[in-house]
Amino acid sequence: MTNRDNEEYENPIDKLYDENNCDPIYLFNEKGETIGFEQIAIIPKQDNTYVILKPIQPMDGLGENEGLVFSIKENDDGQEYLELVIDETVIDEVFEVYDRLVEEDDD
Repeated sequence: MTNRDNEEYENPIDKLYDENNCDPIYLFNEKGETIGFEQIAIIPKQDNTYVILKPIQPMDGLGENEGLVFSIKENDDGQEYLELVIDETVIDEVFEVYDRLVEEDDD
């Protein structure tokens, strides 16, 4: 899933870092379809920053309370974009950090 250069859509990276943003994050899939997501968390880990996003509408293969992990990447022009993480090890590590942060917040 990617974000397109399109003036009618706000930059999803800017929306992710906006603490006052409660609006959905919109990304485009490989077919060019717009998919809305709820931001769950930003997880800095080692030299990478990961984002957990939960689809607003049901998605095939994803449970109702499950989210996807994206990595914030930078292209050759210095523009940031989101890249879906497919490495199960990285996904598990990101969710472990998230679970730890939620537990600490509950204490």
